[in-house]
Amino acid sequence: MTAADWIVLLAVALCLLAAFFFSGSETALTASSRATMLRLAKDGDPKAGIVNRLLEEREELIGALLIGNNVATIAASTLATGLLLKWFGAGGVLAATIIMTVLIVVFCEVLPKTVAIDAPDRFALAVVRPIRWVVRLLTPVLTAIYWIVPRILAVFGYKIGETKPILSPHEELRGAVDLFHREGGVEKLDRDMLGGLLDLRDLTVADVMIHRTEVIMVDAGQPPEQAVAAVLAAPVTRVPLWRETPENIIGILHAKDLLHALRGADGDASKVDLAKIARPPWFVPEIRPLSEQLKAFRRRKTPFALVVDEYGEMMGIVTLEDILEEIVGDITDEHDVAVPGVRPQPDGSVNVDGAVPIRDLNRVMDWNLPDEEATTIAGLVIHEARLIPDPGQSFTFHGFRFRVLRRERNRLTALRITPVAKSRHAA
Repeated sequence: MTAADWIVLLAVALCLLAAFFFSGSETALTASSRATMLRLAKDGDPKAGIVNRLLEEREELIGALLIGNNVATIAASTLATGLLLKWFGAGGVLAATIIMTVLIVVFCEVLPKTVAIDAPDRFALAVVRPIRWVVRLLTPVLTAIYWIVPRILAVFGYKIGETKPILSPHEELRGAVDLFHREGGVEKLDRDMLGGLLDLRDLTVADVMIHRTEVIMVDAGQPPEQAVAAVLAAPVTRVPLWRETPENIIGILHAKDLLHALRGADGDASKVDLAKIARPPWFVPEIRPLSEQLKAFRRRKTPFALVVDEYGEMMGIVTLEDILEEIVGDITDEHDVAVPGVRPQPDGSVNVDGAVPIRDLNRVMDWNLPDEEATTIAGLVIHEARLIPDPGQSFTFHGFRFRVLRRERNRLTALRITPVAKSRHAA
């Protein structure tokens, strides 16, 4: 081998190293976590800041990496082919094709991409400075290319920028959380909390409110002693006060205000004017998104509101706790009544109170029952069955068998839910 041959071999090796560098850099930079880089940049890491700037100009970055990778591999293949033609004559073309294909696929594609995808953030931080100079160097070339490409695509009727993403940013974030959960990087509790937070903008007050049939209220027309006793006996601190009809809410009684009034009356409940100490009611529409209602609670500095429909009829109440429970799960304290609404059975079925919200059941059992058309489990069964079923009737939909256990008038109060796969296995 002559000195010139050694120079050509060295040039081929350098080109392959360059291809290795560009291929691995492309994978690392495109697979790097934007959240991680933003956090590192906020903490003062200059390399992370460069990564963020390059990713903001993704077209220029990808174009520079592709140009660098292609030029390197083409140059390596051309030089190797010329050298092997010199050594083996016409047979050198076949030899160069086989050798360079193996080297490029293994050394310049699979190997660097495998290393980069294993630790994309670290790889990206390691190569970002030289990549930035490559992008700057190739900017004039990229400008010319990006001037030509849209015009070529326009000939075939394709316009850049008109294609909309399949998923919204919120849906992409939800998918990322689910992916991390399946891979073991995010626990179920954390996944549920993040999912609940993302759901706030899609849920309305009606989805989480306490229905009026379950709301504890006090009649302003009854003797004050009875009303005071009812408020103090209630497991809540705020009780709606109504007059003439339960739909006519005239105020909200706060237990603390009532205790102050009793103290001022020397403990004589008959001297307490409930309507006078009641706070003005706050009515909110049932269609208000939870995200907006949460902001409204913060602005008014009150955690309690009455929910009305489009006709102004009271539908129920919503509290700050109801919204927070959508994020963190059930919140209980020493005054909550411990009435579990979900009771798993040894055979794999679950006994459920009809008033249990579908979202709560999904959260507890890690199911995916739809909650678009109904809020509670009873509502879901009635919606799917298109009737109010009698006790003992069973229905199968959404991969589950629903059996009605109890019915009180027109309300389904208890059901048994069995996953279809488990029920078939048991049979």
